[in-house]
Amino acid sequence: MNTLVLAPFSNQGLAALQGLGSATYEPWTETRRLHSPEELGTRLATQGFDTLIVEADFLFEELFQAASPLRFAAICRAALNQVDLDAATEHGVTVVHTPGRNAEAVAELALGLMLSLARRIPASSAYLASGAWEDPTEPYTRFQGRELAGSTLGVIGLGQIGRRVAALGRGVSMRVLAYDPYVVPGSRGTAGLALAGLDALLEHSDFVCVHVPETPETTGMLGARELALMRPTAYLVNVTSQAVVDAGALAAALGARAIAGAAMDVHEAHPVPPDSPFIGLDNALLTPHVGGATVESIERHSAMVIADLDRFLSGRRPRHLANTDVWARRRR
Repeated sequence: MNTLVLAPFSNQGLAALQGLGSATYEPWTETRRLHSPEELGTRLATQGFDTLIVEADFLFEELFQAASPLRFAAICRAALNQVDLDAATEHGVTVVHTPGRNAEAVAELALGLMLSLARRIPASSAYLASGAWEDPTEPYTRFQGRELAGSTLGVIGLGQIGRRVAALGRGVSMRVLAYDPYVVPGSRGTAGLALAGLDALLEHSDFVCVHVPETPETTGMLGARELALMRPTAYLVNVTSQAVVDAGALAAALGARAIAGAAMDVHEAHPVPPDSPFIGLDNALLTPHVGGATVESIERHSAMVIADLDRFLSGRRPRHLANTDVWARRRR
């Protein structure tokens, strides 16, 4: 196999690729470059790459039309919005992805954001660093917070990340409510959770964490009406998609202190523009889309890709096959 790796990849994973033939390693995290699909397809063809591993690059029809040697493509993320699966199938390219590769990382960030909001950790650190701490006792009242233990955590969406956040919440003695219209009581991952309607969850939660994919159904699902249901002492954490929460309604709620605060790792633009309505709000905590940015996430997606490539090469169906129709065609 001749592999082009444009995703960050583990040393162990690269060694495994080298053992299968050759591997060219150009992760976008180092080159800071994304390729046009047509340009990338031409390169795959002219340099004879039959395997492609990406994280951020787009795999559209132009790529598959140009990349005649390509047999196997891996996307180091769960979402498949950056690949034309029909075109891949039409050209006989097996596509795999890596669902759940950063679930632990994102869930732990969500917990960290809850702790940061509840205990005002960023504000108290900035206070100390600025030299404002002069009275030894002032911070004790100025930064008085609340404990997660005994609070109610509302989890919207029970995918892999949502289930992990719920488990972490229970681990610090939080009561957990969950809303997911596609999950039935007693199904896997619901043990110890109380399933509730969205309105009830918003009304009764001290911390609301959003973990749903961006779809037409979920876009704007938390608007002014929904935010008004939250307690004035409650916090919102969004690490899934900015489109799920109405930004204008949330900024208004924060500005009016209708809710206690919000933390967001996802934004309408990257980087966040200086005119963002959240810049300058002392009850808004913004992080620069780092939910999945851990060493372990890279190690995990690398291992998942190698395992599925091994299965592909031995004639077995990959575990995380994205374009299922291609396998029947390949097997004929």
